[in-house]
This record gives sequence, C-alpha cells and structure tokens, in this order.
Amino acid sequence: MFLKILRLVSRFIVHVIARVEIVGMDNIPANGGAVVVANHIGRLDAMLGVVLSSRTDFVLFVADKYRTSAFWRFFVRHLDAVWLNREGLDLKAMRAVQQRLEAGQVLLIAPEGTRSSSGTMQPAKPGAAYLAARAGLPVVPIGITGTEDHLVRGRLRRLQRLNIRINIGEPFYLAPLERHTRDAQLAAYTDEIMCQIGRLLPPQYRGIYASHPRLDELLAAT
Repeated sequence: MFLKILRLVSRFIVHVIARVEIVGMDNIPANGGAVVVANHIGRLDAMLGVVLSSRTDFVLFVADKYRTSAFWRFFVRHLDAVWLNREGLDLKAMRAVQQRLEAGQVLLIAPEGTRSSSGTMQPAKPGAAYLAARAGLPVVPIGITGTEDHLVRGRLRRLQRLNIRINIGEPFYLAPLERHTRDAQLAAYTDEIMCQIGRLLPPQYRGIYASHPRLDELLAAT
C-alpha cells in the first residue's frame, strides 16, 4: 500500500514539474530478476526510479549515513530497502540483495554510489557489477538527463517545467566471476556497465568515461 501511494504521489509531482521523455521502456523486464543501472546526477533521480516502472518488487539501497534520519528510516522500513555502507564492499548488504535478486526481484542502483556534483559520470564502484555477475541476471542500463540539482532549483524558481529524458538501453549479461581473476573482471565489468550507460547519454554527460575505448566501440556499433 505504501508503495502504491508513493508511486501515485511521485507521478503527480513529476507530471507537474517536468516533461519526461522515456525511450526504451520495453527493455525493463516485466517480471523476473534484473539489475537496473543508471547515472546519478540529482536528488530527483530516486523519485524517477519509483515512477519509471509499475513493478512492485524492486530493491533499493540507501546509504548507511542516513540512518539518523527518521524520514529515511521510515522510507527504508516501508519500502523494505537495504542499508548500505559505502565505505568499501558491504558484504552483508550484498548478500541481502543477492537473495532478493535470486527470488526474482529487480535492483535499481547507481554504480557511482552518490550524486555527481558536476552532472557528468564519475568513477563507479564495483557493487553493481558484482551483483549482476553473481546472479547471472540481465543488466539494464539507463541514461538520465535534466535532473541536475542546480537545474531543478533554477527552473522551479522561475516556475519553468523541467525537460527530463530517460533513455533505457537493451539488457546485457556479465559472465560469472572466476576466483583467480575476480578483481580484474570486476574492474572490466564496472567499466562495461558505465560505458553502456554512457552511450545512452549526450557527450557532455560522459565524464571520465568519454574517452574510454569500450565506449567508442559501443558508439560505433549503433
């Protein structure tokens, strides 16, 4: 019930403050486990995650630093989200999410771990790659533009609607991790995820991945 109310309220708010263009909605599986990865450029991104799909079985991480907030504790409890310690690899949180993925739920995650202050792609953490490779589930990349905090504040202050674009790419898979090459695989898989997101974004959003050889390959293939 809480999720239904949250989704209705979020959709109303987004409709009022923004024009949202969504491309590739069919790429998000209607059922079964998946790891949905997106760039993270503003606070509004979290609301879009709730609005985007009608699925009720998604999983969210919430940074452990917000445990002191009554609002976030309420949010985590009623959405059954998972607290995450971003200082390193939080294996307890990873195991909890792994179990939910195996049960057919869908994870929404920003591989960068936090909002980009510049609005461009920043170095990603290996958590999303680790979970996707362990579970053997499809990875669905999403590129988001128009939700930067400074842009949201500026346009709303002038009573102007935002122009948000959500570009959803085709699912792809990561091969299982091998014990003796795990670290190298995770690094390569993390780059793959970010380059898959990067190709869905305009050049000015690609940040440190703009000159990555893998991104060049993906762009050349489109």
